[in-house]
Amino acid sequence: MTTTAAVPATDEDGTATLGEQLIASATFARSRAAVQALVEEETILAMKSVRSLLVVEGEDGPVCRWEGLMGRLYGLGLDDAQRAFLGLVLGMIGIGLHTLSAVEELDERRLLILMRSMPTLAGNDRIAVGTRV
Repeated sequence: MTTTAAVPATDEDGTATLGEQLIASATFARSRAAVQALVEEETILAMKSVRSLLVVEGEDGPVCRWEGLMGRLYGLGLDDAQRAFLGLVLGMIGIGLHTLSAVEELDERRLLILMRSMPTLAGNDRIAVGTRV
């Protein structure tokens, strides 16, 4: 299993983090849902092997170039759960070959992240996903 440091919410000097910049740069609902899920998951985006293929410098800062990950999921040093999660995130964008049965590999935290991203992906801001009290 690969261990990595989490991507912080903000830098110590208060500037926007990579995750915040990537979310801000996402212009379509599919991309926004995928980036938000990846940022919330933290461990995958914290990996240099992933960032070097996914994140490129755009005109206004860093952006995700999802195609950079195509066909490379097994060479990134991800564990099975991370690979399943990233494959499902790529499916949100419309690339990749992971089926929904990959959710069997996810722990509860990652499953909840994906479940929360579904309304955004569908363009629906009325549905709330979470534990009911």
